[in-house]
Amino acid sequence: MRPNAQPAVYIMTNRKDGVLYTGVTSSLIGRVYQHREKRSGFSARYRCDKLVWFEMHGDMYSAINREKRIKAGSRARKIALIETDNPEWRDLYAELTGE
Repeated sequence: MRPNAQPAVYIMTNRKDGVLYTGVTSSLIGRVYQHREKRSGFSARYRCDKLVWFEMHGDMYSAINREKRIKAGSRARKIALIETDNPEWRDLYAELTGE
């Protein structure tokens, strides 16, 4: 299944060690595009336009539960999630879209 048609949990930021936004979506590419285009109020306000972490799920129920657990956790735990898979805090959007 392609990332744009599968439930996902994701973390966006404005810069390394900057503001973190955790979200859930059924269309990762489309949702990240909205963040990048500043179509989301939070993203526009804090310029969270870099996808630094995501996790695909088989169904929306498990994605929503995972998002809730991540949001309930500390900032340090979110940073650990990012740095485990993406220690350079690269913007992963280009990898998703093949750009």
